[in-house]
Amino acid sequence: MSLRKIGVILKSRETMEGAGVRLKRVFGNSNNNTFDPFLLLDDFSGDNPKDYLKGFPWHPHRGIETITYMISGNVEHQDSLGNKGNICDGEVQWMTAGNGILHQEMPLDTGKMQGFQLWANLPKSHKMMNPRYRDVTTDQIPCEEISKGVTVKIVAGKINGIEGPVRDVVIKPIYMDISMDPNSEFEYTIPEENTAFVYLFDGTANFGRDNIEVDTGHLIELIAGDTVKITTTDSNARMLFISGKPIKEPVAWYGPIVMNTQEEIETAFREYRNGTFIKKNKKKK
Repeated sequence: MSLRKIGVILKSRETMEGAGVRLKRVFGNSNNNTFDPFLLLDDFSGDNPKDYLKGFPWHPHRGIETITYMISGNVEHQDSLGNKGNICDGEVQWMTAGNGILHQEMPLDTGKMQGFQLWANLPKSHKMMNPRYRDVTTDQIPCEEISKGVTVKIVAGKINGIEGPVRDVVIKPIYMDISMDPNSEFEYTIPEENTAFVYLFDGTANFGRDNIEVDTGHLIELIAGDTVKITTTDSNARMLFISGKPIKEPVAWYGPIVMNTQEEIETAFREYRNGTFIKKNKKKK
């Protein structure tokens, strides 16, 4: 066993996206692919509807997967595949943009809202795959007390033989929502080559082989080892734990499109302008 250490600690920063949604960007920069295969993580939590009601009207995506996880609130979704519905408390929307999808995400007025959106890259071999969409309801997500004072909701990945419902994603991610009581410990083994980080969105916890204390609103990168260790002392803590195998390919990124070359980016936006962005999906053999 080799405990991972802290690589970097990032403080989420306020920004504006969509039609005027105030959110906290945890990471996401087209000039920096530190968290390969993950590209962006946004925390769109807030208790003022004026900060989120303008939402994210119709827009395109290509070359990525978007994962939206609602802690509380209600977001209405529509897309060019014909899907329409709502993502509510405790639910997940896993959307693979592939060769191109148009969608919109419009929050409803529920007072306090808490949720996150993660962008996962697709490798070159899958960037032009057929788009797909999946809703994961609360009752489909295992919620297990894996040790004293530690409860884990498993969206993707496996722990103590219990596997999350999202299993057919190209990058084979681990995505867990971890709640820890005071004086508790979480320990988990992952492949050494995996990228791994935690976003602590409530409370205080200690991370890495040096047991460094970190508080709410920070991302903690965990590097160099096969075992993640997190402890608490006198505070509760709640966090997202995310891990995946790096793709290690060139990244060309502009707005909602992520490809491998600038030429592919230009092609995508040209197709979007001339109305040929949405492809006729290939049938599976």
